[in-house]
Amino acid sequence: MYEHLYDEPMGEDVPLPFELPEWIARAPFEEYLGMTIEEAEGGKARLTMPFQVKHAQGKGLMHGGAVTALADTAVAMAIKSMLPEGSHFATTELNLTFHAPVHGGTVTARAEAVRESERTIRGVAEIFDDKGVKTATFTSVFRIKRR
Repeated sequence: MYEHLYDEPMGEDVPLPFELPEWIARAPFEEYLGMTIEEAEGGKARLTMPFQVKHAQGKGLMHGGAVTALADTAVAMAIKSMLPEGSHFATTELNLTFHAPVHGGTVTARAEAVRESERTIRGVAEIFDDKGVKTATFTSVFRIKRR
């Protein structure tokens, strides 16, 4: 969908070269990494991502940045499922704890978001490999932009 835009420059003074097709949808980065939004409803989300060469670090394991991106996006989709369409929010804090390496297959992120205050949401995502092994736990804080 966005592949023709991957190399376009971005900046504050550059108009956004894409539009999301709906509120809960992949942005170019998520599409590039091959993420799929399996479900997002009621403050919960489940996303998957196949382990491809572009996700590998030097020893052939899934790169921590790819795992983090999947987890962060899963929490963001959980948040989108509980906020009004068009809300603006951003990650302000994140932490990832690794439990096991990802060697191959498809990884799944299961996320849940909980509203802590009017503008603060806490998120948790657990990452599993295709054998059901929990490979990482992600925690985060998001802030909602004032209206």
